[in-house]
Amino acid sequence: MEITCPRCHASVDVEFYGPCDECRRGLRATMAGVSGDAGDAVEYEPKMNVTPNAVALKDD
Repeated sequence: MEITCPRCHASVDVEFYGPCDECRRGLRATMAGVSGDAGDAVEYEPKMNVTPNAVALKDD
């Protein structure tokens, strides 16, 4: 199937739609080792305005 590469707009003959082989190689080279998690994980701390449930505080 002949398509236009969505990155470089070159006309290429490929099996599936997407970046051409040249653009794919460039993406792999520049994005190698980059993960979606860019920051350190922070432990969950509830906000100060969060109060316990009234049922949990009920005395028998």
